[in-house]
Amino acid sequence: MFASLFFISCLNFAHSQIQEGNIMWGGSFTNMDFGLKKGQSWNIGITPKAGYFIKNNLAVGGYGKVNISKQGTGSTTKTEYGVGAFGRYYASNKDINNLLKHGRFFLEANAGFEGSSQKHEPTTNGFGFGFGPGYSYFITSNVGLEALVKYEGLTGGGNTGYQHDITFAIGLQVYIPSSRVKNAVQNPNQL
Repeated sequence: MFASLFFISCLNFAHSQIQEGNIMWGGSFTNMDFGLKKGQSWNIGITPKAGYFIKNNLAVGGYGKVNISKQGTGSTTKTEYGVGAFGRYYASNKDINNLLKHGRFFLEANAGFEGSSQKHEPTTNGFGFGFGPGYSYFITSNVGLEALVKYEGLTGGGNTGYQHDITFAIGLQVYIPSSRVKNAVQNPNQL
């Protein structure tokens, strides 16, 4: 009996976090940038995100982005920044045969105002966009450890009209039922 209850709870473990009305917040804490141009190296940055599940498996929200990198000895510092909106769809078990029952594959897309600047190097400010797959493994019932691979593009003004690369990011997301947030706002002394 206990084993069957445990099995049923495992099947639903990764579903309750991504239900309509829930809130997610967190972000990517480490970005490893594999540039598509010769000479690109790595960078470290942070990309905070906050989203709301408008329906089961589908979240929309906003993001911010700050990355700082250096290509090597003697190079200038590269700064990337941005703000915008994102959407994320989590694949359900019927969409894909999920190997790990405590996680979900997802697709994410974003668009917003972004920029990339580096002294004496390609500089672009304008419309930034990205899309790619990821996986969220729920290490607790409300916290997901994530990996995300994205193609990112940037077009606009500057001395270069278009830049693009492929990024790999690792981060955490916290999933909170909106009822808990409403209760915390109405009764802050119960925190």
